[in-house]
Amino acid sequence: MRRIRTGRQGEDLAAGYLERAGYRIIARNYRCLFGEMDLVARDGAAIVFIEVKSRKSDRFGPPQSSVGPKKQKKMSQIALHYLEQNQLHACEARFDVVAVSLLPAGHRVELIQNAFDLAW
Repeated sequence: MRRIRTGRQGEDLAAGYLERAGYRIIARNYRCLFGEMDLVARDGAAIVFIEVKSRKSDRFGPPQSSVGPKKQKKMSQIALHYLEQNQLHACEARFDVVAVSLLPAGHRVELIQNAFDLAW
């Protein structure tokens, strides 16, 4: 239950941060047969698929360190499905990661644009 609460808090902070940066959130927790994407947004003409990683401590490394090759492949499958389902084949698309540190001294949000390329 705490992990869900931490994840939801991180997603809320990330969405607010992205909106202030000019992104327009078009989907939250998009689900399909390949899994779930935390956020889908528009940044100008680009469709952006966003993974939000939240941690309450940096003891196990920064939040974004947990977006490895397996997660990248899964996100790629979800993104391709989303683009296909919404007939957005010609749109520019990219993958961003938002790292949220929920520390006792305060929250820190870091945006990593173009975090990785489409993974096969």
